[in-house]
Amino acid sequence: MNRNLWLLAICQGLFLTNNVTFIAINGLVGFSLAPLGWMATLPVMGYVVGGAFSTGLVARTQHRFGRKASFQIGLGVALASALLCAYAAASHNFWLLCTSTLVAGYYNANGNLYRFAAAELAGSGFREKAVSLVMAGGLIGAVAGPNLAAQTRSLTAVPFMGAYLALAGVALLSMAVLAFIRFPPLPAKKVTVEGRPLRDIMRQPTFIVAALTGALGFGVMNLLMAATPLAMQQCHLPFSDAALVLEWHVIGMFAPGFVTGHLIKRFGVMPIMGIGVVLNLLCILVALSGVDLNQFLVALILLGVGWNFLFTGSTTLSLQTYTPAEKDRAQGALNFFVFATTAVTSFASGVLVTTQGWQLLNTGSLIPVAITGAALIWLVRRQKHGSMIKV
Repeated sequence: MNRNLWLLAICQGLFLTNNVTFIAINGLVGFSLAPLGWMATLPVMGYVVGGAFSTGLVARTQHRFGRKASFQIGLGVALASALLCAYAAASHNFWLLCTSTLVAGYYNANGNLYRFAAAELAGSGFREKAVSLVMAGGLIGAVAGPNLAAQTRSLTAVPFMGAYLALAGVALLSMAVLAFIRFPPLPAKKVTVEGRPLRDIMRQPTFIVAALTGALGFGVMNLLMAATPLAMQQCHLPFSDAALVLEWHVIGMFAPGFVTGHLIKRFGVMPIMGIGVVLNLLCILVALSGVDLNQFLVALILLGVGWNFLFTGSTTLSLQTYTPAEKDRAQGALNFFVFATTAVTSFASGVLVTTQGWQLLNTGSLIPVAITGAALIWLVRRQKHGSMIKV
């Protein structure tokens, strides 16, 4: 881990502070302002829809201006959107809140490229560990996000307005940290576009599975995480309990980052992703067993660790599918699939938990978990069959 990677890990942590705080408060603020209860998670959905819409623009910005300038632009958007969210809360304007989080999605699309930038800051033999360790920086967000939401929710007369103002400060801090990171210089501009067309990259079986497992793994995690504060409120558990559950969930998401890269290096990416599927299944079983604080807590920890194994694994798997010249379009496509899936689950979480309940939400999650497991089995068999033919 060189100095640049440590600083990037801090930026990842501050990015996750923003995301976890958004998850903790946007559904509740949305529920208090929305015309109808099922619209509660529209502000959460806006954040990921904005990310999906921004992937193409972010990819072009990264290609034209490089990592550092593009990341700073994203942080500028984070600052502006946090202030706009604060104004929306103060003016009790639900649709402005949704618009604000939609704009913030540009920062979401930028921040989700930190993990790819980590691979570029490390040597070729250290890429898996670099991705994993920078993602482990999310531990900052695990602790800071829920506590920031809990400590600032009553900072002003308007509930949670103080949390949005605090996020503006987080964006400024991240700008300062990013200023000290040295990224590889942009390659010399060439007249012709290098690399394969995106459609050819996306046709590769390994790319298909990396995109599918990354998107579904993130989607299941987001479906259950976004619904948790609302479900706990429906079960008459205090916000402090919801903040505690989210804190340990995000610790589960990023604490394994200190060892996930090592495990992938030692045992291979497919077995670690398979364990991630099993952990997701265990999460659902625990969640279906009851609605006490301990069941929410254990389920969300399992969900976090399962996500880490799946998402770190899918990112590592995707590195095999494109060249440096193809990275911007390939990474943009991977992030688009993640954001599109997360947008659907953000909306579905609010609708399902407020109309059908926590139990049905978890039962329905078994379908994408099963699809993820089937995709991994298919790729393993295909690779094994290919190696047998070569022999």
